[in-house]
Amino acid sequence: MRLEASPILRNVVTIQLAESDRLQPTVYEGRLNAEAFRFAVVASRWNELISARLVEGALDSLKRLGANDANVSVYRVPGAFEIPLLALRLAQSRKFDAVICLGTIIRGQTPHFDYIASEVARGISHAGLTSGLPVVFGIVTADTVDQALDRAGVKLGNKGFEAAMTAVELVNLYKEAFE
Repeated sequence: MRLEASPILRNVVTIQLAESDRLQPTVYEGRLNAEAFRFAVVASRWNELISARLVEGALDSLKRLGANDANVSVYRVPGAFEIPLLALRLAQSRKFDAVICLGTIIRGQTPHFDYIASEVARGISHAGLTSGLPVVFGIVTADTVDQALDRAGVKLGNKGFEAAMTAVELVNLYKEAFE
């Protein structure tokens, strides 16, 4: 190992390690294979035009990654505010390996958006932390309908598809790391 002062930054020490001196940790990453896992999708009916696209994206993702139809259940709730409690109950039931939460919250002219978005995010996080299962946040929060549509597959990809991929990666990672 050789230590030398950088000529440009006098207070910074550069450490050059030989290849054999470098730390080579075990790296765990989840695979994208849904075959052996069970998934619950909790989706809001509010802003149905957009939320339906999120559900379609999530189901498409799970199918492409090998999920069995019998191992995927979709639960519909009236609005985004109702998602966290059902997600918690489903995660606590241990019938599923991951819960995917999907919905759409669009800013209006009152502070209602801020309250709902904040509580939904907190509740979904709480469901995952309390249950120890992956509870994935696939809630689109947008200022306009156009922004929400973009995030549901029109321009920027589908956040439901991405949330399902995240769930699949996490269940594989948890299995590798903890079983």
